[in-house]
Amino acid sequence: MSRSAATDPPLIAGAFEVEASRALPLAADGHTAYSVIDRANGRTGLMAVQIHADAPARAEALQRFQAGPLPGVLAPIAFGPARDSGGRKAQFLICQAPPGPPILPTGATEFPPWDEQALLAQVLRPAAHALEGLRQRHLTHRAIRPANLFRAGVMDPVSLGCAWAAPPAFAQPAIYEPPYMSMCHPAARGEGSTADDVYALGVTLLVLALGHEPCRGLDPQTLVAQQLERGALAVLVGDRRLPPIIADLLRSMLAEDPEHRPTPALLADTELARGRRVAARPARRAQRPLEIGAQKVWTARTLAFALTRDSESGLQSLRAGSINAWIRRSLGDSALAVRLDEAVKIRNAQEDIATARDDAALVMRAVALLDPLAPLCWNGAPLWPDALGPLLAVEGERAGAPPVTDLAEMIQDEAAGSWATLRAERCDAPMFRLNAHQHRALWVLKGPSGGANRLMYHLNPLLPCRSPLLREASVVRLDEILPALDEAASNGSLPRDTVLDTDLHAFIAARSEGGLESELGGLAAARTAEHAGLATLRLYAALQQRTRCAAVPALARAVALLVQPSLAVFSGRSRRAARAEAMGDIASTGNLPAMLALLADPEAIARDRGEREAALARVVAIDHQVDLLRAGRVQRRASAAHLGQEAVATAGTLGLIYTVMSALLP
Repeated sequence: MSRSAATDPPLIAGAFEVEASRALPLAADGHTAYSVIDRANGRTGLMAVQIHADAPARAEALQRFQAGPLPGVLAPIAFGPARDSGGRKAQFLICQAPPGPPILPTGATEFPPWDEQALLAQVLRPAAHALEGLRQRHLTHRAIRPANLFRAGVMDPVSLGCAWAAPPAFAQPAIYEPPYMSMCHPAARGEGSTADDVYALGVTLLVLALGHEPCRGLDPQTLVAQQLERGALAVLVGDRRLPPIIADLLRSMLAEDPEHRPTPALLADTELARGRRVAARPARRAQRPLEIGAQKVWTARTLAFALTRDSESGLQSLRAGSINAWIRRSLGDSALAVRLDEAVKIRNAQEDIATARDDAALVMRAVALLDPLAPLCWNGAPLWPDALGPLLAVEGERAGAPPVTDLAEMIQDEAAGSWATLRAERCDAPMFRLNAHQHRALWVLKGPSGGANRLMYHLNPLLPCRSPLLREASVVRLDEILPALDEAASNGSLPRDTVLDTDLHAFIAARSEGGLESELGGLAAARTAEHAGLATLRLYAALQQRTRCAAVPALARAVALLVQPSLAVFSGRSRRAARAEAMGDIASTGNLPAMLALLADPEAIARDRGEREAALARVVAIDHQVDLLRAGRVQRRASAAHLGQEAVATAGTLGLIYTVMSALLP
């Protein structure tokens, strides 16, 4: 596909050129990667990872790595648009390239087991050091698996692969995630904690030590149910024989409670980590099972999972009191029964005014009380609140994501704040409540500046705009909007009747960070096509000034057509014609502020208004003179008629006198 250099995206970060003809297979598990040329500094060993349009990259990770790279981690360097191998514009993450191939390609099912010393020296210790570096930067990796670990040679230590080109754990197979994570939709797993990376590293050691993946072919939800019932260690390891050091380490690395797992710094010292023992109290098991729909549960955690999977049956059992009775009598946990009973009583007391959202809130509270490790559950959808942004981005794109209607209810009820309060000992509850309140404020904001799109773009700083007006432009930043619209207008893909829609409006509102509130508010308040056209010009003119965007002549000509009715503000025909001609001339230069100045010229408008009023005054005066002339003509006609009558009478009288005198005189 050929195209002019003018339409090609610039170098990413002013330095990096993506070689779309040189793909790097297996370099970024789950993503397409290409070779990169550093035109600025000549650096080598870089790759460009293509971002999926519905799975935004991790903006926070990109920001945290501005402090510099980390040993043993393929660090992100820059982010921006380029052309892929098909010639389409896409977003790319510039990242350090792997030092070699992955230690285990994706799809490998059987391979020689690794020996213990190789696992410790080449995998555990280097990965632990890398995780400790990430922890110090307040980051998690969330993509540790054999296909995403790389090394230069068979005796070299591994490096953690790219994990920043998608939401946390988005491509992570369920087996590498703790059950409280793997039960969620891939986009709903959230940032997690370093303990979750330790768990994934533990499963990776297990897979390499066994020479195959345990529980292969098992449905993820069934795997979660078994892990909650018997424990992850028992399900994944079972009675399999492992090297002694690895077996000892896995007992703590695969602990159910993340607080019981060793820190990366501790794992770096194998002997110290091996000697660490955490006394974890086994889950209380009931004397007899409880049935929730078609599921039988024996523990509080499996009951919470059953409520998540079948919230309707669980709600009926909650309100009927059967769950509370089972907890009290069979499970023998009276304290838990009391807390659960309080939540049910609050809901039952609202019978006359309760809604489906109140039922969803009750199930959410019940799950949080039954399993403090569980994610927020709303209408049968488990999710971690910090994953709301990716969830909004993938909703409708990938099967299994919660529908926006369910998320809307959760956001409007500020459910994340209530959920965090129930487990305040495990999270920063005030921060969760503050975030929930802010999310609701954006969601309920009226007009195109609020709602689902506004919140989605607000929570996903690296998500491209999805407006149909931009189509394949892949616009992420504010300064990319006008050039993309100009290109669309120049190639004829921009509709003639509009240059701005609600999706683009929400995108600008989110990216401008309050800097264009006046212009956006004026556009939302426009009630006629004339007002909307002028408001659009005001917004784009302010945007061109703020981003210091170059000339956009094609877009300017399209906007000029929309604001043509606004020229009616000038009454003088000659002035209006002159302004229309000037508008065309300015539009050809692509200067939107100058176009706005031509239309919104207070002095010219005042002068035109003054001349119009003067002209109207002259018309009134002329009309008055005409009226006077018309009134005088009537009076003259009446006077003339009267004078004529008098003349005739006088003449008649004189004639009569003459006749009489003639008769009397001889």
